[in-house]
This record gives sequence, C-alpha cells and structure tokens, in this order.
Amino acid sequence: MSEPKSDSSDQAKADESFRVHLRKMLEDGLETEVEPRAYSHEEVLTLVTRLQQVNPQNNEDKLKIAGFTVIPYGEEDDEQACETCMYYQVHRKFCELPELMLPVEAEWSCRLWRI
Repeated sequence: MSEPKSDSSDQAKADESFRVHLRKMLEDGLETEVEPRAYSHEEVLTLVTRLQQVNPQNNEDKLKIAGFTVIPYGEEDDEQACETCMYYQVHRKFCELPELMLPVEAEWSCRLWRI
C-alpha cells in the first residue's frame, strides 16, 4: 500500500505552477504601477486599501496595483527584492501579505516591500 502524497508537496506544485503563470503575465508585458514606492505609512495604507477592494481571485489587478517586477527594484547596493521583504516566506517562495497571498520568486519586487 503506497502512502498518500503530502499536502505540502501538492501545495508546492500548485505554487510553482501559479508562479510560472504570474511570471508569464509579467514577462508578456503586464504594466504594473512600479512607482511611486510605498515608503510612508499613508502610502502603504492607500495601496492596501486599493488591494482590499480587488477580488482576491483577480491576480492581474493585484500584480498591477502592487507594482510587481521580475527583477529587484533599485540600485545594486540598495535593491528591494521579495527575498529581503518581511512578507516573504523563503521555503515556500510566497508573499504572505494578506492582500496579496501570491507565490513569488526571490528576485521579484513590489512597491509594498518592507524590511
């Protein structure tokens, strides 16, 4: 009798498939709001409020509003990448910001980046 697949293995496969889909959207020219970056509390609240108004299944609008890019934002000595953001789950390669909840790559970036 074989053991059933683990839920984490199934989740990892689903995340990877979805991550590939998101990358394709971005690489195919989806225009996102990369700037202005959300550095102040008020700017963060404005973006979060906009994201809360988006249907959770509307990933295109999430990517647009959050300003996702497939490369880090900024200069080499001051890059903002998902892997250095407080919302990034390293082992899952996932953004756990409640308004986003998306599988992402370590080198991607969005304007809600936080240390």
